[in-house]
Amino acid sequence: MFERRRPGLRTALAATAVAVATATGAGSAVAAPEADPVVAPAFHLYGVHKQTHELWEWYHRGPLLVTDGPDISGPDAGDQSDLADIITVDNSSDSYGAGRGDGYWTLYKNGRLDFAGWYDGQWRGPKNVGRGWDIYRTVLSPGTLGGAKEADLIGLDRAGVLWSYLGYPDGRVTTRMRVGGGWGQYTELAGQGDLTGDGRADITARDKAGVLWLYKGTGDYKAPFAGRTKIGGGWNAYDRLLSLGDSDADGKVDLLARKTTGELLRYSGTGNAARPFTAPVQIKENFMKEYNLL
Repeated sequence: MFERRRPGLRTALAATAVAVATATGAGSAVAAPEADPVVAPAFHLYGVHKQTHELWEWYHRGPLLVTDGPDISGPDAGDQSDLADIITVDNSSDSYGAGRGDGYWTLYKNGRLDFAGWYDGQWRGPKNVGRGWDIYRTVLSPGTLGGAKEADLIGLDRAGVLWSYLGYPDGRVTTRMRVGGGWGQYTELAGQGDLTGDGRADITARDKAGVLWLYKGTGDYKAPFAGRTKIGGGWNAYDRLLSLGDSDADGKVDLLARKTTGELLRYSGTGNAARPFTAPVQIKENFMKEYNLL
């Protein structure tokens, strides 16, 4: 849980802007021929309180999600209503080791994208890596799309086209690549890690009828996802789907779902593509409706 071992995340959220970065400089965003074995990561949950606009953070204690409350000190305490998302990643490129978050992109509602993380042997504070990301209604990192150590990004634009960006250790990204159209049929995308046990990053997508679909990762960053397979129906009972990686500490990637009434449930992963999740278990009470979960 890297957030507990370096300066607080919330006091590191900076406010500057530059143009969208392209592939220049040190490092590589393209995978080696063979990827290293994947360790299931475990990331923190963030939410902005709808009334106070304070940023809250929940971290794992075994299968539980616990919090110390909002940050009430430092220059960035207070109103964080400009946050659109916090995308934590496990690049595993330093002594922190695999399975732990070691960097994060911060996405703001005005389209600015920042990155902070461990690289070049030290923690480096937030810097801008792009602007114009408000063209996307969803941005997330499934992990690495092609097998490189660094996590990548995908963005779903308002025309229903899905795009991918390969990431560098310092958070810069390549120019975008078109994954495909027709993704406007989905109301939620989620996934952060390997759901099927093959070492490749997968995602889930919920359609407007409430059916959840699995898109298996291919390991090919030029065509990162295989054709969809059906997981099941009834997922319109939830207003938010997201993944924190391995949320129950069993070594497999899970999915979190918040009911419209506010309860937060965990669908524990099985590592089996034919049946990727077990039956849901409630892990938080209905007060979770008070937060915009990031």
